[in-house]
Amino acid sequence: MENQKKEHQINIELPEDIADGLYTNLAIITHSPSEFVCDFVQMMPGMPKAKVRSRVVMTPQNAKRLLRALQDNINKYEAHIGIIPDDGQSMPPMNFGSPTEA
Repeated sequence: MENQKKEHQINIELPEDIADGLYTNLAIITHSPSEFVCDFVQMMPGMPKAKVRSRVVMTPQNAKRLLRALQDNINKYEAHIGIIPDDGQSMPPMNFGSPTEA
């Protein structure tokens, strides 16, 4: 039984330069038939431009696993700390370097 547990363990390395993390306050998710692309963006108040701080590309299967893991963690957070308020705000208009319509 102990050997079985060792077989399923993954040793994950967290490099120092990544351990601090990046602050983002917006996620933009797009997809194709073969992948999901998650762009994590930092928007500053009053600034017309926002910067993509990180991009994560994953398979549809891994995107679904991420969805389940996030939902599980949100459920645990809300059970322990309280309901996360949803301010109901819509997404800001976005332009990814393409010309804006006149």
